[in-house]
Amino acid sequence: MLTTFNGGRLHRQHKAVFVSRLARLIASAVWLSQLFLPLPSVAVQLKGVIHDPAGRPIAHAQVTVKAGRFSASTLSGSRGDFTFPSVPAHRGTVTIEAAGFQSATRSWASGGRAVTMAITLSIRRLAQQVTVTADKMPTLVSQTAESVVILSQQDLQETAASTLDGALQQVPGFSLYRRLGSDVANPTTQGVSLRGSGANGASRALVLEDGIPLNDPLGGWVYWDRVPPASVERIEVAEGGASGLYGSDALGGVVNIITREAVHAEFTSDTSYGNENTPDASFWSNVDWRGWNLETSGEAFNTDGYILVPQDIRGPVDTAAGSNHLDGIITLDRQISADSRGFLRGTVFGEARKNGTPLQTNRTHLRELDAGWDWQSPRWGDWALRGYGETQLYDQTFSAIATSRQSETLTSLQRVPSQELGYSAQWTHAWGGAQTWLAGVEGTDVAGFSNALNYLAGRVSTATGVGGRQGINGVYVEDFIRLGPRWIITANARFDDWRNFDALSTTRPVSVPGPSSVLSFPVRRASAFSPRLSVLRQLTPALFAYASFYQSFRAPTLNELYRPFRVGNVETLANPNLGAERMTGGETGVGYRPGSGRFRVHGTFFWTEISQPVANVTLQETPTLITDERENLGSIGSRGVELEVESQLRPSLMLSGGYQYTQATVLSFPAETALVGLWTPEVPRNVATLQATYTKLSLLTLGLQGRYTGVQYDDVLNQFPLSPAFELDIFASHSFESHAEIYAAAENITDDRDEVARVPYTQIGPPVLFRIGFRFNWGTR
Repeated sequence: MLTTFNGGRLHRQHKAVFVSRLARLIASAVWLSQLFLPLPSVAVQLKGVIHDPAGRPIAHAQVTVKAGRFSASTLSGSRGDFTFPSVPAHRGTVTIEAAGFQSATRSWASGGRAVTMAITLSIRRLAQQVTVTADKMPTLVSQTAESVVILSQQDLQETAASTLDGALQQVPGFSLYRRLGSDVANPTTQGVSLRGSGANGASRALVLEDGIPLNDPLGGWVYWDRVPPASVERIEVAEGGASGLYGSDALGGVVNIITREAVHAEFTSDTSYGNENTPDASFWSNVDWRGWNLETSGEAFNTDGYILVPQDIRGPVDTAAGSNHLDGIITLDRQISADSRGFLRGTVFGEARKNGTPLQTNRTHLRELDAGWDWQSPRWGDWALRGYGETQLYDQTFSAIATSRQSETLTSLQRVPSQELGYSAQWTHAWGGAQTWLAGVEGTDVAGFSNALNYLAGRVSTATGVGGRQGINGVYVEDFIRLGPRWIITANARFDDWRNFDALSTTRPVSVPGPSSVLSFPVRRASAFSPRLSVLRQLTPALFAYASFYQSFRAPTLNELYRPFRVGNVETLANPNLGAERMTGGETGVGYRPGSGRFRVHGTFFWTEISQPVANVTLQETPTLITDERENLGSIGSRGVELEVESQLRPSLMLSGGYQYTQATVLSFPAETALVGLWTPEVPRNVATLQATYTKLSLLTLGLQGRYTGVQYDDVLNQFPLSPAFELDIFASHSFESHAEIYAAAENITDDRDEVARVPYTQIGPPVLFRIGFRFNWGTR
């Protein structure tokens, strides 16, 4: 077969393709050149409004417009407005600078003769701090008439503590029910006390994650390990009664854990290993795609722990108290439009704990689903809707320990299922430049039951079940008023109604056959009105003074009403007749922060009185068993002073510290007048903290933290004092550019085994705990 090659035809085809491509290239070049050709010289009017994160206008801000060789500046008016009547260009930039805020540059372009802009400035972190907790909306700390402490992500990473509750020990007014941390303590002892309000297992402060409650729905305590540390952006602590906005659990204040905000594709991790076989790995990541963000975070932690009992009284029954947990969080976030977003978040959490003897253990399995929607409208205000649901299963074993500590006997096996549903809706609207209104509704419905097998002489004697339901609904309002440049008045109030129902107790004999007994508890209903009024006066640009008055309340939890429990040889009985705790209090303080932002001092005097506080009152005491019962005391009072100081001595050296003196005593108790004048349990008179951080070229960081805790009592009768305690921690890290960091940390470097409990026998704190770790960050924030 003969094959011929038609070269002329192929040449013509290549020529046609070349001409076609050349024509497209020329057309593209002409189109692109239009982007860089000078536009006709037509003047454009440029105007806009500047707001802070809460929507309030920012006056006297420096506004600079640049367009080619043209440049002009002006100041924003009292309503945050600015106008450039004639800008000889169709595109350019605007730069905004205002005291206390981060400068911002925005691009603009116009196809006509006018451009209107709306610009929101962020708070400058070094000069000022913004809180979303104190008033349930973004507010400068210097404009908040209460004591607010903010631990930034940098503060949390530069502390030696490996847990969130450990990092919060930097706040003088913060304490848990016992001196033990969440790594080894039983979860039922991890209630929060702020400013000497005292804790009783159940928190007298509300703990939130991004505004959603973390307090256990059944018992009010807190699982601090539910939130992966790598996901935390900052923690805000607002001390003082906050029921006016937050309801029941915020009797003594609010702790709000705020997680990272998804902006770009990012990944961060923190892994470490410490003595007592303590590995820890935490991560947070975000993937963004076409307005969607998928956030994931989690933590895996284990510690074999240490023996809590001193060597001189330790016996074969004493083993190390330790814990392990695993949690994961997935959040799907959608930017629906420029002014609205929605999210869906799922949480899985599980932990297991060894509580110091072979038979004493507990486990928790928890699932939670949260959903939310935010919408911002200049005309209709800002709206925030939240809904959440949680299921939990809690298992615990109890035992009686022989006086010789040679053996223990199983006394009870408990299984406690609980469920919670909650919702909230909030509206915020700024009126002009002087007033912001806020209103909202919230509600929760909790069901919980404690099922137990009770042992006698090693055999099951009875099977018991007790529990019920509790529903709480509240409505609140707030008015934030700025009277001129120097006065700020904040008033809020909330009404709550709650009901305990479907409560019963059952007992069935097992070892000796007999009839079962069922006891139904009556439906109980109560309500509370919680107002707060605060006034702040700006004395000079750097000095302000404030005063607040408030009333708060805390409804008893299902755990306090119906669930008995035992820790060691202390048995605590429930009380279905408990009433709500009600607080009346006030504070006044001054703050000083010069414009440089390198120094800050804040002092506060506070007083509170809690009527009908729930406390564990001793009914009977023997060498082998102490029997307590939860009761409403008459009233307890707390008054004191707190001082916070922060100073940037040099660009590389930061010092901060705090001190709180609290005189917390029983004011009245008609049923047992001998208690009057005694100290409130678990509240020390003196607490002092110190932090020092040295940073060199953003590569080397050295940190030191110290906390002194004065004498406190471990019981209501003041028979078991805990000696003063001091803990000194150190931290060091070295960064490799901006993506990687190695660090070493040590807690309690003096190896002082301080007393942490004395009921009914002495327990001691941790030895030296050290760890080394590695952090990795990828992505741009």
